[in-house]
Amino acid sequence: MNTHNPPMETGILADVELYTDAEIFSDPGRFMNRELSWLEFNRRVLQESRSLKNPLLERLRFLSISVSNLDEFFMVRVAGLTAQLHQNVDTRSVDGLTPLEQLEAIGETVIELQHNQQDCLSAMVENLAEENINIVSPDAVEPSKLNWLEDYYTTRVFPLLTPLSMDLALPFPFIPNRGHALIFDLKRIEDNKQMTAFIRLPEAVQRFIPLPERNEDQIDLVAIDQLIEHFIDRLFPGFEVRGFGNFRVIRDSDLEIEEEAEDLVLTFETALKRRRRGSVIRLEFDKGLPEGLRNFVSSALEIDPAQTVLIDDLLLLTNLPEIVEIERKDLKFVPFAPRFPEAVRQHDGDCFQAIGEKDLLLHHPYESFDVVVQFLAQAARDPDVVAIKQTLYRTSNDSPIVAALIEAAEAGKSVMALIELKARFDEEANIRWARDLERAGVQVVFGFVGWKTHSKLSMVVRREDGVFRSYVHIGTGNYHPVTARVYTDLSFFSAKPAIAHEVAQVFNFITGFAEPPKLETLAVSPIALRAKLIELIENEVAHAKAGRKGHIWGKMNAIVDPDIIDAFYRASQAGVKIELVVRGICCLRPCVQGMSENITVKSIVGRFLEHSRILCFGNGRSLPADKSVIYMGSADLMPRNLDRRIETMVRLDDADIRDKVLNQIMKANFLDNQQSWEILPNGSSRQISPNKEAESFNAQECLMSNPAGKLANRKASEI
Repeated sequence: MNTHNPPMETGILADVELYTDAEIFSDPGRFMNRELSWLEFNRRVLQESRSLKNPLLERLRFLSISVSNLDEFFMVRVAGLTAQLHQNVDTRSVDGLTPLEQLEAIGETVIELQHNQQDCLSAMVENLAEENINIVSPDAVEPSKLNWLEDYYTTRVFPLLTPLSMDLALPFPFIPNRGHALIFDLKRIEDNKQMTAFIRLPEAVQRFIPLPERNEDQIDLVAIDQLIEHFIDRLFPGFEVRGFGNFRVIRDSDLEIEEEAEDLVLTFETALKRRRRGSVIRLEFDKGLPEGLRNFVSSALEIDPAQTVLIDDLLLLTNLPEIVEIERKDLKFVPFAPRFPEAVRQHDGDCFQAIGEKDLLLHHPYESFDVVVQFLAQAARDPDVVAIKQTLYRTSNDSPIVAALIEAAEAGKSVMALIELKARFDEEANIRWARDLERAGVQVVFGFVGWKTHSKLSMVVRREDGVFRSYVHIGTGNYHPVTARVYTDLSFFSAKPAIAHEVAQVFNFITGFAEPPKLETLAVSPIALRAKLIELIENEVAHAKAGRKGHIWGKMNAIVDPDIIDAFYRASQAGVKIELVVRGICCLRPCVQGMSENITVKSIVGRFLEHSRILCFGNGRSLPADKSVIYMGSADLMPRNLDRRIETMVRLDDADIRDKVLNQIMKANFLDNQQSWEILPNGSSRQISPNKEAESFNAQECLMSNPAGKLANRKASEI
């Protein structure tokens, strides 16, 4: 991958040893561009679609994720840069690029990425055919099945279509974000009169239609665009098709909310309608669409040619999930059943007894998220529970979490739910949940207008022996039972009074806007989280300078924050060993002599999406160490998380929990050599392969088979 960073005056990556610290830390070249780093991450996701270690339909799923990721990237990140360009904003990113320079670099990288996506698709279409899953043209369908297909079209497709004859004098039909449309160049047979026709594909239409099977092992699929073209005479009788194809629109989908919005729900509903009609950021055409029709659409949508792209199999590429969901278990991962934690099982499923006896840490999806659901469901039905407080950033459509909160409120308990309306692409669902909860008697709070509440907190207050006792849950992931099956996250439960009291203070901060006093076990942004993390990094520097060990382990989704990155650089210069597992964006440049030679970064991309956030500090010892300082929580190391979000991280003090984090979770991540990538100084990444002496090790497979055990047979020197 080409990083596209322009040459810097100090040439930091070439001759860093020639410059002073002051020159190093004033050079924007010490940072990798955020957008290009994200594209490099998406390249790693795409590479999983090429890996023969993954079953075929799972490989197709990775390709689908890569395509969907790229859509969101354009809808938000590229849309933001484009808006800056149109408003003549010349502010440079921390790595020194203007909006125009970033857009040019993104354009070059995306061309290569999409070319690779299409290559993967072509190869997998052949692989699917080898497994008797075929994408066929209606023209090639045998007569008996063509009759069935005609009936399907007549009864289930035709009634949903609205054909439009296009005229330059009429406004171009509106196409929503990520909407597909077909456009035809038609000729009337009677007098050769030319006509341009347009058909928008309704969302309710299935895009790949399975034909009646010849046998149970064969699946033939017909694409909806080809089906409509085959029966176009039903929509435009007496016309002949001279050319046709489909196109897709990507729109700006970021939300802008007035800071002093009086009614947040109504404001967000209005903003969501604006999002639907956001400006066009990108226009994708089938490669087979005639140039004249492409020009017609581009002109009608008033889009710059640089924002258009030709794709070989547009409909196929963007509707892969339909094919992924085909019932072929032999072409998917073997189903995995999470382990239900023994600590809760020993108490006959009573979460309060288990948590009251000892702090509990669960590692999802290896350990069941059902415990979190059970925790709240039990609270809703327990007559001794008097109050529940809950944050909701994202949850599922039929959320058992929301159902438990409603049940608790209807049972007369005091229930407060913080609903984050600004959870991107989940705003509509969250508005719906807010109204359902309010109808049930839940006190719904929307938090701060300017800051997102991203903390994952739950608190249950229970009457025990005449006094109130609080039980809390702090997570790294959302209260979403569906994603909890495919995201690796941590759930921490405690009934310790000190922790529960501080969680209560955070809830009061969210609802009452009063900053809590200095916290001992929690670190909260935007109040003091960055300062706390820099303090912990500087403690490692002090240990190293005093001749003791300085050692840091980290696991996160992204590292972007310049202050944290510079703190890591200074720690590296002082001799602190820093080992990071960063799934996605990494703006830190590791292994640069004189600046970051003691920092290594790897990324893990596998069956499960690595999502947990963990930071471990050796405290004068090499990790793993008994006296280390460990934090986990909701925050990634990004300016948005540290400056513009309510985030909570908790210090883990229980010896068994700390041992689990260090000797099971983190150790497995560092040992992995089957689904890991090394992040290089220029921001690119290289897949890690075990050398001849090293044993192959897959962290996720190990944790699936041994979710609660330590890697006792692995030496610390192997990490």
